[in-house]
Formats: sequence, C-alpha cells, structure tokens
Amino acid sequence: MPRIAVIGGSGVYSLDFIENPEKKKINTRFGESPEIIIGEVGGKEVAFMPRHGEGHSEPPHKINFRANLWSLKKLEVERVIATTAVGSLNSDFEPGEFVLLDQFLDFTKSRSSTFYDGDDDAVVHVDMTEPYCPELRNVLFEMGENLDIEVHREGTYVCTEGPRFETAAEIRIFRELGADVVGMTNVPESVLARELEMCYSTVSIVTNLAAGISEEKLTHKEVKEIMEENIRNVKELVFSSIPNIPGERSCSCKNALKGAKVET
Repeated sequence: MPRIAVIGGSGVYSLDFIENPEKKKINTRFGESPEIIIGEVGGKEVAFMPRHGEGHSEPPHKINFRANLWSLKKLEVERVIATTAVGSLNSDFEPGEFVLLDQFLDFTKSRSSTFYDGDDDAVVHVDMTEPYCPELRNVLFEMGENLDIEVHREGTYVCTEGPRFETAAEIRIFRELGADVVGMTNVPESVLARELEMCYSTVSIVTNLAAGISEEKLTHKEVKEIMEENIRNVKELVFSSIPNIPGERSCSCKNALKGAKVET
C-alpha cells in the first residue's frame, strides 16, 4: 500500500513519472473519492489524487475534502504532498516562484472541516500550531535548492471560500493580518490530514498578484498560463523529493490525536 500521496491542485492533473500506474476509486462513509492513480516513484509506492476531479470538474467550495482524505487513509497513506495555485500578497513572492507554506488563515464559510462531529463520533480539538509537517517541508526545500528552483521556505496562506476571486479590500485586510499568499483549497484539507495523523505539506505556486495589487483583471486564464510554464518544475520538485523522504517519521504529526480527544 502507498505510504505517500500527492494531491494535485489547479494545473496538476497527473504525474507522468509514476511507473506501473493503476487507477481506482475508493468508497468512504463521506462519499466516493476522485480517481486515484497508484504506482511507483523512485522505488516507493505513491498515490496521486487530482483534488478537483477529472477535468477540473469540482469548484473549491464543493470539493469533498473528507472523502478525499479518508480514502487516502484507507490506502494507509502517512504522508501527503499537496500542490496549490496561489495569488501573491507579498512583494517578495513573484509569479512562477514556489512557496512552502508554514501557516494559514481560515476564511472559509461552509465547509465540513472535521471528521469529529460529536454524537457517535468523538469530540476532538486537534492542535494546529504547526499546520504543515516540518520534516516534509525540509525535504522539499532542500530538493528545491538542489534543483535550483526558486522556493520560499515559509509563507502564510489565507484560504477563502471561492469560487470568486477576492476583492481589493479583502486583500488589504489579509495583508494586514500577515498573509503572504491567497488560495481556496488548503483548508480544510490540511486540518483533515492532521486529524488523520498524516504528515502534510503544500507546495504553492504563485500564479498571479492578488486583487488590488495586480493592475490587471484576475482571470483563471492567467493562472493556467503560469501553471503551464512551471508544471515541469512542479513535477520535478515532487518527483525528486519522494525518494528522499525518510522511511520513519520523526515529527509529531503521527501523534496528533494524543490528548486531543475530549474525555468524560
């Protein structure tokens, strides 16, 4: 069974370098997963999942994040590398550059953000002080340096509900709160991964300047064009990092539920 999964965001709909690929869908109590490709990368079994489904058919606010993450758990995945396309609020982060997220701000509104809804489930308050696995982030950063890819070691991601782009006023507030990049999918995905005690790290690709910073109208066409220009580097970074991920986990992600459940 795969211990590592890659969740592809906008523009990352396949991993060409997976050897001996097999396709499957997983049924969960939260619904069915998108089609998952399972194969080998550098001698390690890997699962690939397109977050938005086939043909980018699921908008961000309609993605079944719980089914997606639960299906990976059923495959015994322990580590997840995710990709996201983001707009930049930080003048140091230019289109075409990569950011390894280390914090997030959650401005979503209507998403199911936990596996633990009480009643027949436990009540859980999972710690999110460090939302992204430091061990995975280090592997990705070091590989970025080796490949001479411009990778920022840290950045704060603000997650909005979508599917619309943000207003200039919203972006001004987000900047004041310390956000570096903005996107629509990293929450609740990162939270659900933590509840499942998975290691989770995100490679964000800056595709545009955010609303009010960019002098141009925001379009998905712009996002798509920048992703197409950088897709080779995205895949190369992920491909080269996977064989360098340690076999044993030394981070605290694997014990995320320790002390998190409410005891009565």
